[in-house]
Amino acid sequence: MNYIKYINETLKPNITEKETILDLFAGCGGLALGFETAGYKTIGFEMDAAAAATYSKNLTGDCHAVKLDLEFEYPKAEIIIGGPPCQPFSVGGYQKGIEDARDGFPIFIDAVKKLKPKVFMFENVRGLLYTNKWYFELVIKELQKVGYIIDYKLLNAVNFGVPQNRERLFVFGHRAKFNFPKPHHKKVTVGEAIGDTMLTAPEGSKFLNASMDTYVAKYEKASYCINPRDLYPDKPARTLTCRNLAGATGDMQRVRFADGRRRRLFHCEAARIQSFPDWFEFTGNETQRFNQIGNAVPPLLAYQLALALKECYKMDELYTPEIILQNNLQPNNVLTLF
Repeated sequence: MNYIKYINETLKPNITEKETILDLFAGCGGLALGFETAGYKTIGFEMDAAAAATYSKNLTGDCHAVKLDLEFEYPKAEIIIGGPPCQPFSVGGYQKGIEDARDGFPIFIDAVKKLKPKVFMFENVRGLLYTNKWYFELVIKELQKVGYIIDYKLLNAVNFGVPQNRERLFVFGHRAKFNFPKPHHKKVTVGEAIGDTMLTAPEGSKFLNASMDTYVAKYEKASYCINPRDLYPDKPARTLTCRNLAGATGDMQRVRFADGRRRRLFHCEAARIQSFPDWFEFTGNETQRFNQIGNAVPPLLAYQLALALKECYKMDELYTPEIILQNNLQPNNVLTLF
């Protein structure tokens, strides 16, 4: 089955489980789509109104457009997932860490302490393992104090069927035994994702003008770029971000025609590269749609993580604290890039 057909037919909400998932800092629902495909109904919380509207439009669960704080009272949930704001720890976000008001970890930890879910998961940028690793270790210690085994791993979405090189840190808290999904052998290319549109110029196409082409050439020369930062049909894409989707920058995501013209991606093309199915509709203006896509967890990767979490959740009933100690169960904290 080809990539487009697979994501369109596979990634659909199909609620089969009785448990409810609380989705914090939910964005437009990339994580939630993966978990609803795995059978769980979700309840989302996201301060960006356009992203929350996209979530509610496409998923079984509703997303509430609210700004979370430490006084927030959450509905009951057995599982918590989310993506605490990553700007404080992003290489492109000045890495201010705990000093940044956008830090969402205190809120996520507060939700875990209040609800004491059987399992939780969060994702964040890879920078959390480097300059700000000291802070990541503080977060882990706080969660361990509540009684959770913590497993974390740096994963690249390209190794899980997503046509994009996208490294993110995924962290799971549980009291049983967790196994990360196994990587795929075959990488999906840009051509498999948008080959039907990438070399066309539909109405509304936006091409780089001469001055932009000159700027791009200077940018690539200054950054010692060996290959132009265009999208290639025989390779996976570079990481999609809000900046290189919504902004007219030197590293803008674009396709290049045989005559040398460069066209900016349509949001539907960016969505496919992020593994959103074609039926998934984004709300808001052009910039808001691009930002939602750039911020999202690829739903196809989220689905595989959701299946792994489901196995862990079902084992939770079998693992009492005494059994954990008796069998010397240890977390699988591995920094290997899969």
